[in-house]
Amino acid sequence: MITVHHLENSRSQRLLWLLEELGLPYTVKRYARDRKTLLAPPELKQVHPLGKSPVITDGDITVAESGAIIEYLLDTHGAGRLRPAAGTAERRQFTYWLHFAEGSAMPFLLMKLVFDKVRSAPVPFFIKPIMKGVADQVGQSFLMPNITGQLAFIESTLAAQPWFAGAEFSAADVQMSYPLEAAAERVGLGASHPHITAWLERIHARPAYQRALVQGGPYSAVPG
Repeated sequence: MITVHHLENSRSQRLLWLLEELGLPYTVKRYARDRKTLLAPPELKQVHPLGKSPVITDGDITVAESGAIIEYLLDTHGAGRLRPAAGTAERRQFTYWLHFAEGSAMPFLLMKLVFDKVRSAPVPFFIKPIMKGVADQVGQSFLMPNITGQLAFIESTLAAQPWFAGAEFSAADVQMSYPLEAAAERVGLGASHPHITAWLERIHARPAYQRALVQGGPYSAVPG
């Protein structure tokens, strides 16, 4: 039996969604974040040495990292579903977006979250202007230009095709859900990103996505 070690408000939510899309039986072991630090609890280190989520166990097999878990589930239990055929243009797109989500998109969004916290951190009044100035400079000169460029690239992709691997929904869409939900919450999308917004509406309307929310509980992509 597959067990998802599910940290609230985290990337593990999309694995619940993938399992629902595949119609696979699984159990959920829930973990709450520390209310002050928002970090995972130490109990997760009993599952994987880094104590991070997402991580799954499947019998005596433990798999961590979102992309690796998705590939494992598709290889082991997918029966050819939710992944384009090898050697096709769609498969190349699938692989690209599967890695883009965490390799390119999330680092800038995570850094923005960190620097936003730096900007609002409680510090002595004479230090606060310095910290705020540094955070603003990093955000304006580095983070937002990269985030804006990536969102424009994603918008152009979804303007040309409905899903990230082409005409058909795939696990690449599952993987891309977290960075785009995070972008919507952390920087906003607005009228300049209608295709991303429409894509988010499509995935949120999927029955499997809705079932995963029931399994995972209240969900926000804000904590990181």
